[in-house]
Formats: sequence, structure tokens, C-alpha cells
Amino acid sequence: MQQVSLQRGLSLSRLVYGVWRWDEKVQTLKDITKLVDTCLHLGLDSFDHADLYNDYRNEAFFGQWLKQNPSLRKAMKLVSKCGIQLLSESRPQTRIKHYDYRREHIRQSVEQSLKNLGTDYLDVLLLHRPSPLLDAAVVAETLTSLVQSGKVRAVGVSNFTPGQFRLLQSAMSIPLVTNQIELNLLHHEPLIDGSIDFLYQEGIHAMIWSPLGGGSLFQSANTPCQQVLQHMAGKYQVGADALALAWLLKHPACFIPVIGTNRAERIATSVQALSIDLDLQDWFALYTAARGKEVP
Repeated sequence: MQQVSLQRGLSLSRLVYGVWRWDEKVQTLKDITKLVDTCLHLGLDSFDHADLYNDYRNEAFFGQWLKQNPSLRKAMKLVSKCGIQLLSESRPQTRIKHYDYRREHIRQSVEQSLKNLGTDYLDVLLLHRPSPLLDAAVVAETLTSLVQSGKVRAVGVSNFTPGQFRLLQSAMSIPLVTNQIELNLLHHEPLIDGSIDFLYQEGIHAMIWSPLGGGSLFQSANTPCQQVLQHMAGKYQVGADALALAWLLKHPACFIPVIGTNRAERIATSVQALSIDLDLQDWFALYTAARGKEVP
């Protein structure tokens, strides 16, 4: 599979596998084996985690599997996130959902993720969402020290605006390597609100969460966007999901979509998107259908 080079010598596969939906159908280590084996066989070597997924349980679940398959750690890239504090029985001290980017919390979160995953380093650590109280100097020093310690290979953010990204980057001596944002045919505003323009200008490859709109793209066959997707899927002889991913991959900023299916066959279908050479006018036909009107 194609690789996308980030800064600091790091690369991620052009598609990343996300584990946030494992609370639905992935129940056993055998289930993980099937999914991870499928990913690695297809060249999809990057896995997206967060401390809070499945009520703070998914990292440890994946870690159980990885501890039984330690030789595969070098074959994969592990991404995780920290910062969001959810109401949970496992977090009795949390009284309200909030964000925590204090120095001690970031470090504690990383240590817990390493313990949960059964590894001694994360390839990428992301701040999960921006906080109004984020102290750029403190966070910058903390992230830099984690990279210097070797516990984290690279750092980035998720859901940050260009201004928030610039503020944190201005305090850092090392680069933020990505911003993970939502982008899909149903949520395409980042293409025109400056979010993508900023990252593209800076040479930063955005990771894309919910690239298929959480399945909303395929819930109704009566929308103009779904109708165009189905028509073009026939033209390109692929599934509509692969075509929706190809629409993202067409962009010259070289996005890194994060897919989250629990089905091995859907992973294989998603990888087909990499071989689709989407025609320029077909790209705009999908964009027009998604917008509900012609481009200006």
C-alpha cells in the first residue's frame, strides 16, 4: 500500500484503520486477529486509537492481542489520542465532560496508553480536541519532552482550527505532523473554510475521521448524493464506499482517511479506492450532488 510521509521521518499507510467502533461487533481476540491480519496483508499498517474509545477499554483490548503477537509491533504504526475526559464509571473523579491538557495529565495518559497497548512507544500522539484553556507553552514543552524521551515518535492534533494549530505550533520546537479532522461528502465545509488550505500550504497531511459520514452516506438511496454515488460505482465497478474514499483521495493535499469498519471484506473494498483514478468531472459531480447546487 502507498505510504504518506509525515515529518520527523514518519510515514503512515494511505488508509488508516480506526478502532473506535470495536464496541459494536469486535468481541474476541480472534476477531482482532482477523481484522489486523487483513489490514497487514493489504499493506494497511497504521492503526488509530484513543484513550477513551469504548469507555476507555479499546486500547487494553488491542493490547491483549498485541501481547500475544509481539513480533507484529514493528510491522505497524500506532496512533493514539488524549485530552477528552468523559463521564464514566472508570473515571469516578470526572464530574463533567471536559478537556485536560495539564502537563501531568498528558504524561499520565501516554503512560496509560503504553501500558494498555503493551508497547514502549506510540508512533503518533494526538491532542483529541482543542480546549479553551490549553496553555500552548505548557503543552508544547510536554509534547516535546515526550518525543525526546522516545515514548512518542511524533505529535499532532485533532479537530483544531488553523488558528489553534498555529498557536500551538508557534510554541513548539518540533513540528506538529497532522491534524485529524472530519471530512466527507456530507461534511465538506473544510474544503472551503480554510482548514484544508492551511494544512496544504504547510505541507501537512490531514488524517480524515468519518470519511464515509459514519455510514450516513448509505442510509438512503433517495438522496441526490447517494444516487450519483451508486451510478458512478457502477461506472467504476467498485462499491459506493470505495468511491466515496476515492473522492477524498483525489485531493492534491494527500489526505489520510481513517476507516472504521468491523468487517474484513469491507476493509478489502476500501483499499480498492487507492486504485481508482476518479475523473475530474466525476469528482465535481459528486461534490455538486453533496452541495445540492452547482459550484459558483
